[in-house]
Amino acid sequence: MSKKFFFKTVLSIVSILITPVIGNAQGITQFGTPTNQNAFPKGEYIELNNPQPTDISSWKKINKTHVVWGSKNIRYDKNRIPTAIKSSKNHKIKAWKGERVNAQLLVFGNKDLNLKVTHKGDLTEEIKTSFVRYVMTDELNKDRQGACGHRPDITIFDSSLVADVLDCISKELPYRENTVQPIWVQVQIPQNIKAGNYEITIFVQNNDVTIDKLRLNIEVINRTLPQPADWAFHLDLWQNPFAEARYFQVDLWNKAHLEAMRPTMEMLAKAGQKVITASIMHKPWGGQTEDYFESMVTWRKNIDGSWHFDFDVFDCWVEFMMSCGINRQINCYSMIPWSLSFQYFDQASNKLKTIEATPSDSVYVDVWTEMLKQFASHLKEKGWFDITTIAMDERPKEQMLSVFNIIRNADKDFKISLAGEWHEELEAELHDYCIAYKQDFPDSILQRRKERHQISTFYTCCTEPYPNTFTFSQPAEAEFLGWYTALTGLDGYLRWAYNSYTLEPLLDSRFRSFAAGDCYMVYPEGRSSIRFEKLTEGIQNFEKIRILRNEFKSKNQAKKMAKLQTILDSFSRENLNEKQITDIVEKANNELSKLQ
Repeated sequence: MSKKFFFKTVLSIVSILITPVIGNAQGITQFGTPTNQNAFPKGEYIELNNPQPTDISSWKKINKTHVVWGSKNIRYDKNRIPTAIKSSKNHKIKAWKGERVNAQLLVFGNKDLNLKVTHKGDLTEEIKTSFVRYVMTDELNKDRQGACGHRPDITIFDSSLVADVLDCISKELPYRENTVQPIWVQVQIPQNIKAGNYEITIFVQNNDVTIDKLRLNIEVINRTLPQPADWAFHLDLWQNPFAEARYFQVDLWNKAHLEAMRPTMEMLAKAGQKVITASIMHKPWGGQTEDYFESMVTWRKNIDGSWHFDFDVFDCWVEFMMSCGINRQINCYSMIPWSLSFQYFDQASNKLKTIEATPSDSVYVDVWTEMLKQFASHLKEKGWFDITTIAMDERPKEQMLSVFNIIRNADKDFKISLAGEWHEELEAELHDYCIAYKQDFPDSILQRRKERHQISTFYTCCTEPYPNTFTFSQPAEAEFLGWYTALTGLDGYLRWAYNSYTLEPLLDSRFRSFAAGDCYMVYPEGRSSIRFEKLTEGIQNFEKIRILRNEFKSKNQAKKMAKLQTILDSFSRENLNEKQITDIVEKANNELSKLQ
């Protein structure tokens, strides 16, 4: 069997196993709710009905359609008249050159409309407007201590529609009376722009008739953020290409699959993402997501008992991600999967088989040693060896110690990464070590890791009730994470799921396990979210703080250094109250603006 024929055969099997045939079938959500439209909608789509009642009597008091500035830190209820709004038609933002800034306006009234948004003035080519769409969400577990665990019975949770999707695809949107329609306004400030004041006028229209207009005034100061690719912040949001194939109903790894993913992955690169997530064995995390991870490396046991590992899919994925602008690191999961079962193609029987083995078993040692040797050779040929890590996720200390020896025996120069509990016994071997939000690196070890150019980050998952990035989380919680990184001296942040979509991600973010939104941060076709944009704002603030620290230190500006530290100290997790987070973030932004 030729290598090319074998590769296509296995790839066809994988595509059949992973990508269901849906065609134009009617959609249905994770919990059986009909969507009243085709499954996996592209372009325009219809939101689910709001399960929360509307107080019609309050809406009857409105005598016109209102267009007002709101707060980007609020998810406005769809059926309640908003209260946190600005009386002025002008909204002011102070920005650095190279910064991406956001604002949110609201439309509400008691008349049906066909909404359009246009703009004129300065920075016309840099403005992006998106309708904020509503997706179904739920809540934390009833003890409010986290959001982990199987939740097949959604009736025990308070399901509701929540504002999160930034729909940049729809150029106009039907508006129903007695509802709130937020609109997200984003401006990418050019790096080469002159410092000064810029004015943008936003027109909200019913068809082509202007309902009202708002002004956005941007003061660009004489400071510059680097390009996202050059940000120091180590962002590691795990990508799931298998979810994209299912949603777009395309075969894995063909041109249609790659191009369907491109807007979403380029959006990730623009947030400063550093890491490509690669699966080098079958189901490294079991089947915890709607679309499990298949291996990007084909494992084959030849008739003579030798092992061959094919890296064509791995190469396809890495080259595609690099073409999207993500090229700093490749994390390869996992030598220690959640289930210690390893699938391979057995040439003698012409069947897929599995090996059940632990890191202490001789068959495990033999197979992984051969795999890693072939992998190292291939990576060196491609020029990727120095940026690749053999990565593990939340695995026991004893198993980690065992695989260290196997990896080093295969190639002593392999880099290793772990996202998991803090263990001092593991630290020295880990090039990239990510620990849970409520844990700490000892100061001396963190400093030593910096001197060695090792990466030290933290993560949140379903465990942390806040700060987090669920669809019901306060928007400011996502921004909080960047500030917290700056406070702790860590290098960045990891989250386990960038785009592991639920069954109908545009409509229902709830899942059979974990709280709503835990599985993904963005939406198909390159649609961002409020929480993803707020996370990016936090990363930009991390970069500002890094630049200011270096400047204040070099100029011996002790008072400014002290003031900056006072701002950061407010982000300590000690005695942090969920209700304080938005106030902390908004106050810190105000104080940082004065300092810069």
